[in-house]
Amino acid sequence: MGQMIKVGMADLKVCKAPDALTTIGLGSCIGIAIYDPSTKISGLAHIMLPDSTQIRNNSNLAKFADTGIQKLFEDMIAAGANKARMVAKIAGGAKMFEMPGGSSASINVGERNAEASRAKLKELGIRLLAEDCGLNYGRTVELYSETGEYYIKAVGKEVKIL
Repeated sequence: MGQMIKVGMADLKVCKAPDALTTIGLGSCIGIAIYDPSTKISGLAHIMLPDSTQIRNNSNLAKFADTGIQKLFEDMIAAGANKARMVAKIAGGAKMFEMPGGSSASINVGERNAEASRAKLKELGIRLLAEDCGLNYGRTVELYSETGEYYIKAVGKEVKIL
């Protein structure tokens, strides 16, 4: 077993087997795991918002689904991953706070983050194999480079493996 590399909020990292990646506290944020099963290169991004074009000061690429996934993709290619073999799994996008007056789409950042993540992966031609998104609880995720397994942990819930 290699080392467990921590990915912070609005952050992204790439590693190779036997190392693994983890990010904690995914509420409305999304943890995007991309994996190349042949080279065992994996990447994990912890994005907070769907769209960098809506924000003026958006120098942190990892904060947004559109630029974060693009940057993760480029970093993985640079590390030797093959675009044609890349697959993705996503988790998070919870609705952490119930707003008074129903759930307007403009408020549900988690759902928009998930949507934006799916759209960007599709644009890059990366197949989305599995997801664990929505509901109303936070998640911690771990991505194992050796197997591509994506562990989803939440307080009081069984561990899910995607």
